[in-house]
Amino acid sequence: MIGALAYFFQSAATGRDRALAAPKAVFWPALLVYKVLKHLNG
Repeated sequence: MIGALAYFFQSAATGRDRALAAPKAVFWPALLVYKVLKHLNG
């Protein structure tokens, strides 16, 4: 999660993007697991 936060913060171009970096870093792993499990379940 720390690595994701660093990535999103570095790739942010505006202040709004920087503000959204923390929520993105928290929620992207959950979304990834959800989509993988959904794909595996059919």
